[in-house]
Amino acid sequence: MARAAFLSPAKIAVARAVAFALPPRCPGCGIVVAGDHSFCLECWQSLDFLGGPACGACGVPMELAHHPESRCGACLADPPPFDSARAAVAYGPIARALALKLKHGGRPGMAVTMARAMCRAVPMLDARTLVVPVPLHRRRLWSRGYNQSALIARALARIAGGTLAIDLLCRRKPTPMLRGLNPMQRARTVAGAFAIAPAWKTPLKGRTILLIDDVYTTGATARACARVLRKGGASRIDVLCWARVVREEGAMR
Repeated sequence: MARAAFLSPAKIAVARAVAFALPPRCPGCGIVVAGDHSFCLECWQSLDFLGGPACGACGVPMELAHHPESRCGACLADPPPFDSARAAVAYGPIARALALKLKHGGRPGMAVTMARAMCRAVPMLDARTLVVPVPLHRRRLWSRGYNQSALIARALARIAGGTLAIDLLCRRKPTPMLRGLNPMQRARTVAGAFAIAPAWKTPLKGRTILLIDDVYTTGATARACARVLRKGGASRIDVLCWARVVREEGAMR
């Protein structure tokens, strides 16, 4: 039975008025669309959804990846400390617009839009899988007001299941923005930045982790978090992001 059948006439009238005054809009460009978190046709076609042949470790697209255990050259040379990394879309104008609206535009609803797309890359999660966001340092959390990765993680856990563990990882030292830094500089910047919260040191052992972030650029942040989680006893670590930068040469370094 439709939900509207349980609403009073007054509530139905209010809902219709709100829908008329504030219709659903495309997360990318803002034009009116049919439903919440739905893209217009142009923005949808502009998104490069990832899901084809890819490196079994870092998830970078590979034309010749015919097996889940296939590895790109970068991962063969320097295996990542996580088991897999996946993203919903390639980083591009629309993907970037959503990330910026969430991170700097005060648009928390974008987290749900991202999580709905990210769920395509993971199966339904059982309760023993810990959904862990990449943490912010308290200084940045105070200035921004929220952790965008935590908002995505909360929305994803609500849709796909798992156990949300927002406070499992902490950022014990502030780090500058990574934008503009090369891979080596990024790795040095985040080295030693993360730690496991004392309350999670025992519950973490033997657990599967789904590490959530908004954008995967070089993987420096994901690697730093994964090293700490692995050292703490996690049995499997999978990384899941909204978007990832895909370089033309087909390798992330």
